[in-house]
Amino acid sequence: MAGLVPFNRRRKDLMSTGFDDFYNMLDDFFAEDWAGPRSLMKDTFKIDVKEDDKEYMVEAELPGVTKDDLNLSIEDGRLSISVNKEEVKEDKGQKNYIHRERRYTSMQRNVFLADAADEGIKAKLNDGVLEIIVPKKVEEDKSKAIEIE
Repeated sequence: MAGLVPFNRRRKDLMSTGFDDFYNMLDDFFAEDWAGPRSLMKDTFKIDVKEDDKEYMVEAELPGVTKDDLNLSIEDGRLSISVNKEEVKEDKGQKNYIHRERRYTSMQRNVFLADAADEGIKAKLNDGVLEIIVPKKVEEDKSKAIEIE
């Protein structure tokens, strides 16, 4: 029993053989969650949402995305930003490929904006940053003064 080494040798105080990173990589690969949890840092674009009294300002980082790759919609206060991008390189002179790769990217983010108006939304894509201005609904004052007798 004294020769047993704990699973995942990340603790440096147990034993150092010089192959620690290799063993950790193998241990992580064969762990239950080998593909790793989904992370917004790895598989989708970043967004920032700001608000003031009159509107919401949404900024999305979309480097390499064109206006034709984007689809924006709003329904019941839920703003949807989706990207579908396909990269295909055509080499008309080369036909005997040994290896050729294509890339297709599809990403979507939804943001709930509680009092967003459906009209008057403006969007602009400039240098890989999508800026969306969503006005807020104008709520009329429904209170009524009550006269005291």
